[in-house]
Amino acid sequence: MATAVIMPRQGQSVESCIIGEWCKKVGDEIKVGDVLFSYETDKAAFEEEAKTEGILLAVFCEAGDDVPCLDTVAVIGQKGEDFSSLVPSSAAKPAAPAAEAAPAQSGTDAPVFPAPEAPAAAAPATADRVTGISPRALATAARLGTDASLATPTGPNGRVIERDVIALAQSGVRATPAALKAMATGLGGKLRAVDLDALAAAPAAPAAAADAPYTDTKLSNVRKVIARSMHQSLSDMAQLTHNSSFDATALQSIRKQLKKAAETDPSTPNITINDMIMFAVAKVLKKHPDLNAHFLGDSIRHFSGVHLGMAVDTPRGLLVPTVFDADKLTLTELSGACKQIAREAQSGAISPDKLTGASFTVSNLGMFGIESFTPVINPPQTGILGVDCITERVRTVNGALQTYPAMGLSLTYDHRALDGAPASRFLQELCSTLENFTALLI
Repeated sequence: MATAVIMPRQGQSVESCIIGEWCKKVGDEIKVGDVLFSYETDKAAFEEEAKTEGILLAVFCEAGDDVPCLDTVAVIGQKGEDFSSLVPSSAAKPAAPAAEAAPAQSGTDAPVFPAPEAPAAAAPATADRVTGISPRALATAARLGTDASLATPTGPNGRVIERDVIALAQSGVRATPAALKAMATGLGGKLRAVDLDALAAAPAAPAAAADAPYTDTKLSNVRKVIARSMHQSLSDMAQLTHNSSFDATALQSIRKQLKKAAETDPSTPNITINDMIMFAVAKVLKKHPDLNAHFLGDSIRHFSGVHLGMAVDTPRGLLVPTVFDADKLTLTELSGACKQIAREAQSGAISPDKLTGASFTVSNLGMFGIESFTPVINPPQTGILGVDCITERVRTVNGALQTYPAMGLSLTYDHRALDGAPASRFLQELCSTLENFTALLI
């Protein structure tokens, strides 16, 4: 029995996903667990594995298509099996070439989606030979001044897709329908093969020089989301940053002891300084509700639990996964949770549900030697803490100069939600708590 392959829903907040790359083609034998295609949300990438075996009978979308969650994207079944009831309404039904038209199945006129085992040699394109052009390809053709109807289709079901239009433009062929009509030499103004041959023989547009002064790189979906979110944040909020620092002597001493214990006993968790800062933030934030909140325009939503966002640098861009109810976790539990969501974010397989819902965010750039910076708030949160590096500073103790390790903290807050004094009190209490971290564990 033919089985529909649907676009999965990765998280309750995700409505559609973009097809990345098809790993199988129509006609391939499929086994359970085979990767069929890759896809991505605006924040993470995934691979869809086959849940049934058989033959890949049809594919209804192509790389780059934005597909609604739970829509049918392909069909797996047995060769010659009728799958007409599984064809989505949005799928075009390509007509089979007259000379190779497949015989209708007995008792049904189900659509046929043929696909060659290997790319066939491209026949000269004509204006009336087009079997379908994707919207993405049409938009690219308009931008490049290229006639998409002349492109050699390589997409599913003989469809012209974006890469076909780009290849056409790079070949130097940029004729428009009006130009083709002017070139036609056939009876009744019809375009003949010799006309297309003449067009193909025309001098190609000069190729881009190897030493071109610049290259344009298309933004990834993640980069687009980051750009949109950061622009909205700085445009809509009244953001202000306070910088402070604390004596990290106790923190470094505890970290040294924990690291030594972990080296001698593998069962001992590897607690980092970042873990300890996250732990202190989760505890102190409970006493400062206006920073553990969302600003909603005409109201402020205060959270009973601390849902701590942690900025993570990934190959696909900045992601901010959330540790929910961080204030209820022990230091060991919080450390494990932070490492787990960081791994998931960096692998690109994190659930979108874990990338939303934070009530406050911590961004640590200390490992890059950053002494002070202005972190940008993730709306609708009201604050974000930047963690800086440790530097040696000098102070006077009993009349004598003494050096100590100072760690900087940069708090950005939304001045619409709270004033400078309460924001400063949070930063002051956090610094004091970190200087006396042992007391926090009691």
